[in-house]
Amino acid sequence: MGITERKIKDKEKIKEKILQAAIKLFVKDGFDNVSMRKLSEKIQYSPGTIYLHYKDKESILFELHTIAFQKFYAALSNALDERNPIKRLEQLGQNYLEFAWQNPEYYDLMFINNCVSASIAKEDEWIGMDSYGLLHQTINDCAEHGYISKHDVETATFSMWAFVHGIASLVIKKRISGIKEEELNHLIQGSLKFLINTLNIKNHKHKK
Repeated sequence: MGITERKIKDKEKIKEKILQAAIKLFVKDGFDNVSMRKLSEKIQYSPGTIYLHYKDKESILFELHTIAFQKFYAALSNALDERNPIKRLEQLGQNYLEFAWQNPEYYDLMFINNCVSASIAKEDEWIGMDSYGLLHQTINDCAEHGYISKHDVETATFSMWAFVHGIASLVIKKRISGIKEEELNHLIQGSLKFLINTLNIKNHKHKK
C-alpha cells in the first residue's frame, strides 16, 4: 500500500469513528445538546481533527442521514424482485421492520429523534423521498392490478407507512417489552398480513 492510499484509509477510519460516535450522542443526548467539543471528548481527538473532516455538527448530521437513508433504500429495494404487487407490498413492510430492528440507532435518528438536518430541505432530490416513493409506487401498482382502489392510493401509502413506523418505534423504544419475543413476532407478522388483507379490495369482493 502506497503512502497516498494509506492516508486515504486513515482519513476514512477517522471519519467513520466520528460518525459512529456522533450518532450515539445525537440519539442519546439530542442534536442540540451535542457540541463539537463534546464529540471530540467522546472519540479522544482534538476538535481541530474533527474540523478537518466536517465544518460543523450539521454537516455530520447530514452525512449520517444520507448514509442511513441509502441503507434504508437498499433494504427496501430487495422487495422489488417480487412481481406480484400485493406480495411486494407485504415484503416491503417486512423489509422496513427488519431494517429498523437491525439498525435501531439509524432508525431513531431518521424517524424518531427530533433532529433533522436543515441541509435536507435544500436538496432538490433527496434519497429519503425515494424510500417513500418505493412504497407509493408499489401501492400504485396494486391499484393498477385491482388490489387497491385507485382513489385510495395516497391514503393507503400513508396508512402503510404509519403502520410499520408505529410498530418499529414501539419495539425500538421498548414500549411493548411486556410481550414475549416469540409472541411479539407472531403478532407483528399477523398485524402486517391483516393490514394487507384489509387494503386488498379483491378479498372484500370475494367475501361478498
